[in-house]
Amino acid sequence: MNEAAAKWSSLLEKVALHSDRNAFQQLFVHFSPLIKAFANKQAGASRGENFSEEIVQETMIKVWQKAASFNIEKANASTWIFTIARNTRIDLLRKNARHFQNKATSDQYEDAFDVDDIWVENENEDVFNQLAKQRNSEMLHESMKALPEEQSLILRKVYLEDKSHSEIAEELELPLGTVKSRVRLALNKLSLSVDR
Repeated sequence: MNEAAAKWSSLLEKVALHSDRNAFQQLFVHFSPLIKAFANKQAGASRGENFSEEIVQETMIKVWQKAASFNIEKANASTWIFTIARNTRIDLLRKNARHFQNKATSDQYEDAFDVDDIWVENENEDVFNQLAKQRNSEMLHESMKALPEEQSLILRKVYLEDKSHSEIAEELELPLGTVKSRVRLALNKLSLSVDR
């Protein structure tokens, strides 16, 4: 289990054992945007912001209430929380469909619930990790734009072109120490901006 997965599992265990509000707040801050992104990805424009927000709220309430049922030997925290989010989404869609069925015509019922709404993610994919990587990638690209050109150029050569520091020094006709210094400065700035 990687360090991040161990952290979330540990926080879930604190919620389960001690009703630790601080641990829950950390889980909420991390997972709420991911649950919302998952809900928005599935819903498209048809369901709207309120539906996504409702999934987030319902999911996190269930995480708080059911934390004691989390078993680290069966799944990591993000998989467990994603499963709750997915089930919550399906439950809300069914509830809304019943509401429409009782209240409106069959055409409105069809609009309320369709085959795409019960599309299931690959069980082996950790959707939250995919969404987190996507979010981190977007933040990284934004942060790169704020770097001085000479630092972003060197980072692109190191990480995108897979060049060594000495190859970059030779190509840009810079001392090796300057290249290493710019890489270090850029990484420090990126770390500060991404962690904010």
